[in-house]
Amino acid sequence: MRSAVLKSVRRVVVKLGTGVLTDARKRPDLVQFAQLVSQMAALRSRGLEVVLVTSGAVGAGMGVLGFETRPGSLAERQACAAVGQSRLMSTYESLFRHFDQPVGQVLLTHEDLADHDRHLNARNTLLTLLRHGVLPVINENDAVSVTELKFGDNDRLSALVASLLPADLLVILTTADGLIENFGLPTACILDVVERIDERIEAMAGGTTSVTATGGMVTKIDAARIVMRAGLPLVIAPGRRHDVLERILAGESEGTLFLPANRRMPGRKRWIAFYHHVRGTLHLDAGAVRAIALDGRSLLAPGVQRVEGVFVAGDVLRICGPDGRELARGIARFGSAELEARSTGREEVIHRDDLVLL
Repeated sequence: MRSAVLKSVRRVVVKLGTGVLTDARKRPDLVQFAQLVSQMAALRSRGLEVVLVTSGAVGAGMGVLGFETRPGSLAERQACAAVGQSRLMSTYESLFRHFDQPVGQVLLTHEDLADHDRHLNARNTLLTLLRHGVLPVINENDAVSVTELKFGDNDRLSALVASLLPADLLVILTTADGLIENFGLPTACILDVVERIDERIEAMAGGTTSVTATGGMVTKIDAARIVMRAGLPLVIAPGRRHDVLERILAGESEGTLFLPANRRMPGRKRWIAFYHHVRGTLHLDAGAVRAIALDGRSLLAPGVQRVEGVFVAGDVLRICGPDGRELARGIARFGSAELEARSTGREEVIHRDDLVLL
């Protein structure tokens, strides 16, 4: 199964977490940087396109500014990021130079991908870099991003970058060997393949106690939801293994493979589904759920039973069924005030072209 899924990979996004880039003192581990760069350069020498999403800017700046643990205030974290990002990029540039591999820094904020024009511009920039043989090194622009505009974590950012291009594969390298079932028990084992994310898979995810990391397996499962629905495979694997990327691309049993949906989601649908902070929620009756989920119809106003949040036309909304579970997202044609006042008659609240089933 792995060989079948991964045999045609030509463009891969590699995400490196803080845990695999730092030593026991939570300082940048240059030996580890070097072996990871060597692996990515080897992929490039085989003709693959490689995009790197890296963490580590805040961690790289902590030591310079004298912090032993991750700062609590936003301003202090941004100061660490400002100092650390230049050091981080300098390290990558120096190491990749040994392989004659040029690199380009790309710093993103959430708004860069949520706004449609900027979304397309970011994609064109990345594709142009790849076309010229440059390896993009991507991080969130933590020095200026504020809480409400952040991606949340670099696991999510890597999933959004993979979906943006789109890539053929996302690899998240971490301190774990993969997704572990029965963690802490004698029967513990690494799941080889995940076909869908359900309550059982969610229960296996846990947080992190690292002073520099912000995610854990929870955020990686969230990233998996995005890429799987977009139609892309994901592998979560150990970042300390010196041949991990080679083994993954060879189809060997390494880490946990999350299988993609059968069909790749079109670009505009991906943009609607994944790149926005939703502004509100529409709760539908059973008839409306059937109409949009089974018949491919637009959402009409009579099918909306309840409105949550304050939003305007053009905002992206969460769409839930009678049981409260989210089943779709879409772009609203009316604001919350109009819908709550029932002043829209039988008009389309969300056109089917602006609606994505999840």
